[in-house]
Amino acid sequence: MVLEKLDGSCVAAARLGDSVVALGREGRLARFSPNDARRLWAGWVAANAERFLSVLQPGERLVGEWLALAHGTRYALTHEPFVCFDLMRGHERLPWHEVTARVRPGGFVTAGLLHQGGALRIDAALERLQGGGFHGALDPVEGAIWRMERCEGGTARVEFLTKYVRSDKVDGCLLPENTGRAAIWNWRPES
Repeated sequence: MVLEKLDGSCVAAARLGDSVVALGREGRLARFSPNDARRLWAGWVAANAERFLSVLQPGERLVGEWLALAHGTRYALTHEPFVCFDLMRGHERLPWHEVTARVRPGGFVTAGLLHQGGALRIDAALERLQGGGFHGALDPVEGAIWRMERCEGGTARVEFLTKYVRSDKVDGCLLPENTGRAAIWNWRPES
């Protein structure tokens, strides 16, 4: 299957017993990050803890893209700023059909599904993403993720993921530390 590749900050919410903690990509606690957007993520997870608890079993983590701050793509979000793309137990990724079924009770947004079954060329995937993709990209969509899953004996498992990022995309080209200008926010909490 092929999913839209989003351009934000990779984050996770992990269930530890009966609590949920917000993590950055590297696994550190987001609430202690020097990064404003990561601290916003921590606050958002705390405010939505019940939703995460309705989805996660102890030891699992929901992984996704935090789109609050524009990194290299601006978004006109019509939904919350977190878009999930993985549900993990340790190093194991759950199959996509299980991810989507499990996140439904929490009402979480998932990465847009471009294609399922058989091969899909890069140019065909990018063509399907024109016009802002599934999440309101105001700039060209970053790319796509190919998620290879195998089903044996009625049990699906994720074999590998691979991604394609547009060759003209510049990582972090909108971040204040790279531009010297103010941050561009796709989403900020209401005061």
